[in-house]
Amino acid sequence: MSFQKRATYALIILFLINTMNFFDRQILAAVTEPIRKEWGLTDTQMGWLGTAFTLIYAAVGVPLGRWADRGSRRTILSAGVTVWSLFTAASGAAVGYWSLFWARMGVGIGEASCSPAANSLIGDLFPVSKRARAIGVFMLGLPIGIFLSNRLSGEIAARWGWKATFFVATVPGLILAVLAFWITEPQRGAAEEHKVETNQAGHSFWYPYVRVLSIPTMWWIALSGALHNFNAYAVNAFTPAYLGRYHGLSLVEANTTAAYTLGLVGILGLLGGGVIADWARRWRPNGRLIVAAVAILISTPCVYLAIAQPKGAINGFISLMSVGWMLIYVYYVTVYSAVQDIVEPNLRGTAMALYFFAMYVLGGAFGTSILGMLSDHYAKSAMAAAGASLVNGAVPEQFRAIGLHDAFFVVPVVSLLLAIVLFAGATTITKDMKKLQDWMRNASR
Repeated sequence: MSFQKRATYALIILFLINTMNFFDRQILAAVTEPIRKEWGLTDTQMGWLGTAFTLIYAAVGVPLGRWADRGSRRTILSAGVTVWSLFTAASGAAVGYWSLFWARMGVGIGEASCSPAANSLIGDLFPVSKRARAIGVFMLGLPIGIFLSNRLSGEIAARWGWKATFFVATVPGLILAVLAFWITEPQRGAAEEHKVETNQAGHSFWYPYVRVLSIPTMWWIALSGALHNFNAYAVNAFTPAYLGRYHGLSLVEANTTAAYTLGLVGILGLLGGGVIADWARRWRPNGRLIVAAVAILISTPCVYLAIAQPKGAINGFISLMSVGWMLIYVYYVTVYSAVQDIVEPNLRGTAMALYFFAMYVLGGAFGTSILGMLSDHYAKSAMAAAGASLVNGAVPEQFRAIGLHDAFFVVPVVSLLLAIVLFAGATTITKDMKKLQDWMRNASR
């Protein structure tokens, strides 16, 4: 099999694995309301399920990133997919809040294997001129996974109960774990213009981390990841619940709407963003980050106006949120490929792991819990303003709807900060890219 065919096969399997990655991750959001009502939980408690997942995901991802730079990446992927698929089944077998809590932790451990190993493989399979588009194909798993999870999980939960949604997701994951073993490991740095020696013998344990963190642009990218993931996790986790409570949609209707506005629109954002990102890279060295910043800047008012729509104005919400969230997806193909522009090939797994650590520990981990706490806070404030009282020790549903709606306005605020950080990163990346090219040119001699 030619190198090009091996690269194509690997990219297809990586895309499918990433699809199941986000399918499994999104199930909990799709069935938040049935679980919350069955077990009498608050939005804060539901938010902490997401926080626990992302914290363990970030912590385990760092050593897995180092493993991806030194060991077999297909083995890492296969083992990771197996682990998260089995714990997804355990999520369906949960009998209470804490058993579900620990099952989601297990899913986080398995899913931490995906991005460092996959991005490292893509960097060695595709040259710089095609890398953003390859990452775009891989990242299609995100919107398609979210789309399918919301679309199917809502239907499955409505017919057979929320537990069945987790069991259905287990089988395709186990099949992909086997197919991952057929991926051929490319030589590290094989797709680079300058071939470099990747042996790190003689370096200290801390060398890879220090070297990656010595790159100024990595700090801006890490901060951008934290802000981006705060929004992504908050919105993905609570949009189906928001649509049900505030706009009065049924479980199936809410998840179908979320599937299109948060999932399907990402296909255009990733594919179009990948083409634009590769063009922008040829236009000027910092073009990718400029494209990312502009996309986020435009998306911010769209998301704000979508949230500001009055109750029942679902068409206005769908139109505005679809445009805003489509532009959010441009972030992945621009920033992920920018990381590979500034980090040497044998440290890209480590770089992605550190980047993901910041994304999840500082951002995604608290997007769900903070939005959940804000929702509960504003719900109680709305109840107090109306002079109402608790019903059976709980806040009435009409005030929960107001609380979640008001909490969502934190999203455009964070989005504006994200655009500013990306513009800042665009001011430093050109110098860091030149440093890498000079280093690789000298190392290849």
